[in-house]
Amino acid sequence: MRFSLWSLLVGLGSVAVVWGQSSTADSFFATESPIAKSGLLANIGSSGSKSDGAKSGVVIASPSSNPDYRFTWTRDSALVFQAIIDQYTLGLDTTLRSQIDAYVAAQAVQQQVSNPSGSVSSGGLGEPKFNIDLSAFTGAWGRPQRDGPALRANALITWANFLLSQKNTTYVTNTLWPIIKLDLDYVSANWGQSTFDLWEEVNSSGSFFTTAVQHRSLRQGITLATTIGQTSVVSGYTTQAANVLCFLQTYWNSAGFITANMGGGRSGKDSNTVLASIHTFDPAAGCDAVTFQPCSDRALSNLVQYVAAFRTIYTVNSGTTASQGAATGRYPEDGYMGGNPWYLSTLAVAEQLYDSLIVWSKQGKITVTATSQPFFAIFSPGIATGDYASTTATFTTLTAAIKTYADGFVAVVAKYTPSGGGLAEQFSRSTGVPVSAVDLTWSYASVLTAFNARSGVSPASWGAASVTLPSSCSSTGGGSPGGGSSGGSTVAITFNEQATTTFGENIFLTGSIDALANWSPDNALALSSANYPTWSITVNIPAGTTFQYKFIRKFNGKITWESDPNRQLTAPASGTFTENDSWR
Repeated sequence: MRFSLWSLLVGLGSVAVVWGQSSTADSFFATESPIAKSGLLANIGSSGSKSDGAKSGVVIASPSSNPDYRFTWTRDSALVFQAIIDQYTLGLDTTLRSQIDAYVAAQAVQQQVSNPSGSVSSGGLGEPKFNIDLSAFTGAWGRPQRDGPALRANALITWANFLLSQKNTTYVTNTLWPIIKLDLDYVSANWGQSTFDLWEEVNSSGSFFTTAVQHRSLRQGITLATTIGQTSVVSGYTTQAANVLCFLQTYWNSAGFITANMGGGRSGKDSNTVLASIHTFDPAAGCDAVTFQPCSDRALSNLVQYVAAFRTIYTVNSGTTASQGAATGRYPEDGYMGGNPWYLSTLAVAEQLYDSLIVWSKQGKITVTATSQPFFAIFSPGIATGDYASTTATFTTLTAAIKTYADGFVAVVAKYTPSGGGLAEQFSRSTGVPVSAVDLTWSYASVLTAFNARSGVSPASWGAASVTLPSSCSSTGGGSPGGGSSGGSTVAITFNEQATTTFGENIFLTGSIDALANWSPDNALALSSANYPTWSITVNIPAGTTFQYKFIRKFNGKITWESDPNRQLTAPASGTFTENDSWR
């Protein structure tokens, strides 16, 4: 290990703000942060001790072979390198430059690899994962996943902005901008098309995490393009950023939480929403609700309901109260590997709260609204709405209690982290024993980002403070949400397919129009098995359109089409429609 992250942060008084300490969280971060940094670097590139066979700059998700995670995901890689770039640009570890340069070079190559989602100019940027030698992964998978290009752009724009501050304009313009522009063009053109969610399971007209990071990428892209004189793209990005921001508001549920996906047959309470909040955190934006900042009333209300969804379903949470930390997972209906808590999901809750404390300290007040009152009432029952200045006892009481609450989530992770500090993907809901892929790179990154937030380290602003919601919202240009034709009205059609399957086999839908992947079996839309043996998906189809379609089965890379003839349907002119079919 080349440095102690703890000792560096303690010495960085200019960027760190420290509140009352929790001994458990103190001890965990002091011990685990160096282990997490070492574990993360071990999984990167040709020099990593656990990434044998990976090209330079390539992040493997995990060295695990069962389950097989020895692939490189665009999403995971971008999130890991966002953390690394933040470490470097904030002065926390200046030894990481070679890693960043290698990542940039690897992504320039990866973008050009033709794959089952297409070529670089025909949808290939939406391909979720590649082999670690940067060749295309051609097996069956949930594709496309449209968060990867946005996240990669976010990381590289953060890097570009830092280099511009160092007067390195030539490298930014000639090397970084071509990579960034390809991703931003993809986001601008495809943000409204259907996508698989963060967990690669639900294909729907939108996923909150994806939409949130897409919005951030376009806003950052507009500023960077203007700065380096690439103004031809600014108008188009500006139009689409406004449309994406409008679409982002539609995920808010009047019941007081963010509905994670626009389909999938679940409650909608999902770690995707908390992760979106921390990965679009802008310390200059205050508690802005339009961009769902960590301390916004919407994000806090959502946090209450998300955490509550796991208290009674995990044995490891037995006996915990609403004011105590708890183990949290992806979503309460999760069945993968038995449906367990995830280290990164539990740490994300703590990170959102630490981010909130940063902003409340900076702005010198806490605002309690009717929406956020249930959150603050956990720590101050009966608290009234209104502003509580930093000079008041209420402010002091709340921030201290919320800090302790956040530390409680860290304490849960600490309790179920093995003595050697290695972090898997999950830990058992009943015993706390590590489960699934070992040494998950994203788990290690989550330790570092949560520790930074706890220490008061703020990421660079991305411009959320200047964002305003358009007075009139529409979804034109990049495509209407759900994959309908751009500009025209669409109708939500739910396709229900009765089909009995074997374990590991899934049902997909494709057809004769863009919204149904144009008869592409590789890009076919995955149906949800939440109501098995009924498989379902809701797709936005251009109103009045007559189209043909079929269902297909995918199992171990084999594709089986249902028998002829093609099915045919005409979308109604308005409203919604449900089509019930059975496998033939």
